[in-house]
Amino acid sequence: MKRKVPPEREALLRAGDLEGITDSEASSLRERFGNNVIAEYQARSARQLAGDTARDPMLWFLLVTSLVFAGLGELSDAAVLMLALVPLVGMDFYLHRRTEASLKGLRSALATRAVVIRRSGKRAVAADELVAGDLVLVTAGEAFPADGVIAAGDDLQVDESSLTGEAYPVAKRPVSPGEPVPVEENWVFAGTRLLTGAAQVRLLFTGRECLYGEIVAAATGTRDERTPLQLAVAGLVRLLLLVAVAICLLLAGIRLYQGHGLIDAFLSAAVLAVAAIPEEFPVALTFFLGVGAFRLAKSKALVRRAVAVENIGRVGVICSDKTGTITEGRLLLQELRGAGDTSDERLLELGAMAAREASHDPLDEALRAAAPFAPSGWTLVRNFPFTEARRKEVAIWEGGSETLAVAKGAPETIAVLCDLSPAQLAQFDKVLSELSASGQKVIGCAFRPAPKGDLEPSDSFNFAGLIGISDPVRKGVREAVVIAHGAGIRVVMVTGDHPRTAAAIAREAGLATNPSIMSGDELEQRIDGGERSFLGALDVIARASPSQKAKLVEAMREDGTVTAVTGDGVNDVPALKAADIGIAMGLRGTQSAREVAAIVLMDDNFATIIKAIAEGRQLFANLRRSFAFLLIVHIPLVTTAAAVPLLDFPLLYLPIHIVVLELFIHPAAILGFQQKPGPAAMKGVARAGGLFSAYQVAAIIITGLAVAIGVGWQFISALGDGASVGEARTLAFFVLLSALSATLAVLSGLKNLSSRLVVCAAAAFVLGIACVSGVASWFDFTTVGWKAGLLASGLGILFALPGTSFHLANGHRLASEGSRTPAVGSSI
Repeated sequence: MKRKVPPEREALLRAGDLEGITDSEASSLRERFGNNVIAEYQARSARQLAGDTARDPMLWFLLVTSLVFAGLGELSDAAVLMLALVPLVGMDFYLHRRTEASLKGLRSALATRAVVIRRSGKRAVAADELVAGDLVLVTAGEAFPADGVIAAGDDLQVDESSLTGEAYPVAKRPVSPGEPVPVEENWVFAGTRLLTGAAQVRLLFTGRECLYGEIVAAATGTRDERTPLQLAVAGLVRLLLLVAVAICLLLAGIRLYQGHGLIDAFLSAAVLAVAAIPEEFPVALTFFLGVGAFRLAKSKALVRRAVAVENIGRVGVICSDKTGTITEGRLLLQELRGAGDTSDERLLELGAMAAREASHDPLDEALRAAAPFAPSGWTLVRNFPFTEARRKEVAIWEGGSETLAVAKGAPETIAVLCDLSPAQLAQFDKVLSELSASGQKVIGCAFRPAPKGDLEPSDSFNFAGLIGISDPVRKGVREAVVIAHGAGIRVVMVTGDHPRTAAAIAREAGLATNPSIMSGDELEQRIDGGERSFLGALDVIARASPSQKAKLVEAMREDGTVTAVTGDGVNDVPALKAADIGIAMGLRGTQSAREVAAIVLMDDNFATIIKAIAEGRQLFANLRRSFAFLLIVHIPLVTTAAAVPLLDFPLLYLPIHIVVLELFIHPAAILGFQQKPGPAAMKGVARAGGLFSAYQVAAIIITGLAVAIGVGWQFISALGDGASVGEARTLAFFVLLSALSATLAVLSGLKNLSSRLVVCAAAAFVLGIACVSGVASWFDFTTVGWKAGLLASGLGILFALPGTSFHLANGHRLASEGSRTPAVGSSI
């Protein structure tokens, strides 16, 4: 990585000047460029967090609704709503606390102290007191306090994995006085760590202008968005609430006008209010999301925002980083290709001898894990370490009277040390191409008798062969990718690797046989140019920076694709935050990545993402059936509760009747549709748009109105046949309760115990009311006999039959939808 030095900062380079700036210059530069405050943190009080939580309108709706129920004497319903407030308030409060923790996590990767070199002397200061232009001393193991260039230092290697995601050490060197523009090897960045040597660094960017500062801004400056399902449910609740209030006021006024008196008018409006207030919808949504989060947790996916369970079911593309997600994130010896008479065992032994024993370089660790550090009787006497300029490492060993020089490094560099014939060079190129094409990191090895003295040998080596090192694809990834493709979900790998290596990994992981690859720079250029059409054909983004990964995610979202992003490092934070669903690795992931992600994979398994998507899709299917059930039941309940009194007939329902209905409706809606995902959940592409299609909305309305006609006809016709008001109410109630049971049976398929219990309880209730006068009187009903009860129940089932068309429409809708998500409008 490197940065462009703007003209106003070019004077700060001061190549060759190792004395530092004066304190007065530091004060002037501080006024000009600011302090080095990268992740400023001010703790917020619980009161402030509670105030943010209280801004959620859904919380106020539930609170006001519960108070209305309490005022009407419906204490059980009021208690249910108050209990529903607890998880909602807790979730909102937790999310605000998580934002605070996220910033703390980002700060934890930064240097808190630094040694600054100024004209007045060298001293340790707080990192946030540094300014652009300062010269700082960083030793092995320390983090860089800001972005700058190396002014002095030898044999420097830097761990940049927190920004790039790649585990390989990166060699660095000082800026040469004759170099007008710093190159990639000169730059170091805040949040990265020096592995070897001691470096003097000239700071050029501090505070929020550091690359790490951009990550902090991305992680903390974006608000969490509400999902389409949340917006749709909130819109539905507002609509139903307004309609309920208007009808209640109208009904009370008309009953007074008809001369029924104040008590009757109040009772009519109160019953209608209890029937019409849509408290079940937000309660059901909260419950379903909680159940989904629980199921995901059992599958090793920790949901940090319950609404992510809903959103992940709509995912159309997964942008996954390579290291640690698609691959295991560790280097392993993959292949040995000894040259000439060198056996594979001897080649491995030589490679291990050229590796440093105390090195934390993943390459050295992979070699030492595969072979002993040194054969018996051999002693290391000198080492010439790897640097980017040298691109090789040479170790001198003594064994008895023999002295041996062993070299490993970039294949082309090692080949120059050896006198290879044209035939040997041809074989060398062939093997190197084969190993590189398979996605392996390739190193060459050579040896020769060591010369006398301390000089490093630079020629006459014997070529020993090539070693292939790989970061293997995780077990189960290929199968998970196949399932994803079958579900219409694209997987795009985003990596900092070379395109050829990335292509090999993509083929091995099953992303594509001939993957479409684009560099991060080209991607950025085309997106900035307004292009979007190419996004649908991408398989791999190679040589990608963190900002380019975030730009890819934003472009895909703008294009209408619901996007999930996986990541484990600080470098992934902007993309995780920008995505519809950010998925962090729980085992290898940094705290910062976990804090901003919506889901954390506790097993770092790509296959768990597919399980999460299946859960999300099943959640939506369950919730859609539950809401359809609630609407189909509430339409006739509200319609008849309002229309019958408006037609100057006696009240159809008494408050106790509404309570009885709610005792069936609540468990049916919340528990009756809790189905686990099966193979069908990942068939077809993801849903789009609102909760219901136009066809399903029509099926709901037609079924609801049909049941309403059946209930109203039963009540009015019974009165016309000379039945008492009590008998007419009982028969009408049987029609409604039987329609409720039939709708539940059709939409749920009676696939779980709860749905079957509700249907059986409804049948038992009808039988008890119809035949046992004592039971009937408890609920203000009248016994009508089992024959009349059976006929009324049959009528309810008959009028509920249009609901079967909604059930049949589910499969057609799932097969025909795409992963693009249009704006959520009035259709829910």
